[in-house]
Amino acid sequence: MTAPSFVPYTPVAPDAGPVGADPAAPRPGRPSVTHLRLSAFAGHRGAGFELGPLTLFAGPSGSGKSTALRAYEALARLGGGAELAEVFPDPAACVPERARPDAQHRRGFRIGCTADGPQGPVRLDLAVQAEPELRIVGERLTAGGLVLLETALRDPSRPAVQAAWYTGGASPVTRGPLPDDRLGTALLPLRVAGRTDGQRQVLAAAEQMVVALRSVFACDPRPRRMRAPVPVGGGRLLRGCDNVADVLWRTRSECGRRHGLLVAAVRAGCTGPVADLLSEPSVDGRIRGLLDRGDGRRTDLRLLGDGELRYLALALVLLTGPGVLEVDPAGEVPAALQTLTVLADGFDRGMDPRQTGELLRLAARMCERGHIRMVAAVSDTSAVPGATVVSLGSADGAEEG
Repeated sequence: MTAPSFVPYTPVAPDAGPVGADPAAPRPGRPSVTHLRLSAFAGHRGAGFELGPLTLFAGPSGSGKSTALRAYEALARLGGGAELAEVFPDPAACVPERARPDAQHRRGFRIGCTADGPQGPVRLDLAVQAEPELRIVGERLTAGGLVLLETALRDPSRPAVQAAWYTGGASPVTRGPLPDDRLGTALLPLRVAGRTDGQRQVLAAAEQMVVALRSVFACDPRPRRMRAPVPVGGGRLLRGCDNVADVLWRTRSECGRRHGLLVAAVRAGCTGPVADLLSEPSVDGRIRGLLDRGDGRRTDLRLLGDGELRYLALALVLLTGPGVLEVDPAGEVPAALQTLTVLADGFDRGMDPRQTGELLRLAARMCERGHIRMVAAVSDTSAVPGATVVSLGSADGAEEG
């Protein structure tokens, strides 16, 4: 089939909610992304994925697992205010391979998501031009069938899109320019006064979407970097978990209960006895991580296998929370109303089936509590109670584990 040319923006139908859903049912108290759309992004076309508290993307190499997580992370960074070029350093790689340029030699991609929360389902759809220059050419924010924000590129010679957001009352919309290199939804709190009911509705929906997107921690532990002693820092875990020894130095003294749970988790996933997990200064003033074997022996983390180190780091992520992770949650929203979403590409890389099973069971228990969600790419989909499994291959689909 010949791929269609890139269309700068295609209107989409608003979310109707899950089939059979009760409109009067209680709404989630914490905003979270519940649906990811890849309308035209790299190897995905017309794809939509339901996201539960624990979602596992599975399939053979090249099926698009990492691509889906990359799109989610891109939306999260845009929701946090990042510039387009920072989020997409190689935008041509995001364009569907067979997409043909239009008469103006333009090609691009389309992604979006739905965030559920106190305002009900709020839908964001984004069209990005990748060639000949990177820019946002269309954005739409909808809720309850109402278009709250819509932007379009009217004058290609200007670095701006024309925006219209819902006002209500005598003047149904307000129009004005927005920059073409940032997500308009994230800028609305700076542009909308909130004087009318319509404006307040726009602000509430935009803030729900931004809160859901900003509370994301993309994590990919790098065992090689985790083995070296590290300088004392702020005790906030980096996405590569390079500074795990510094974080252990902090968390061991701050919360004995969580540290005990971490030790128990590590004991289940590492070879040999584990009585404690700690850090200590090395001869050059840096900090190194250690496993206390309980018989007077201590094992330096640099001696652990790659799978053990990845297991340890991911268990730490699941058991700590945003106060320990290098994330930028919405500061104006109480922590009790925020949900941390962990993105983990290659979740089971380097781990044996026993380690993967233990870690997934830990993830399921933590996600069930509601304060944390996880979206991960895995190579094996062993049954995990409560997990949403997205099987990618010859056709996209999802099933409940």
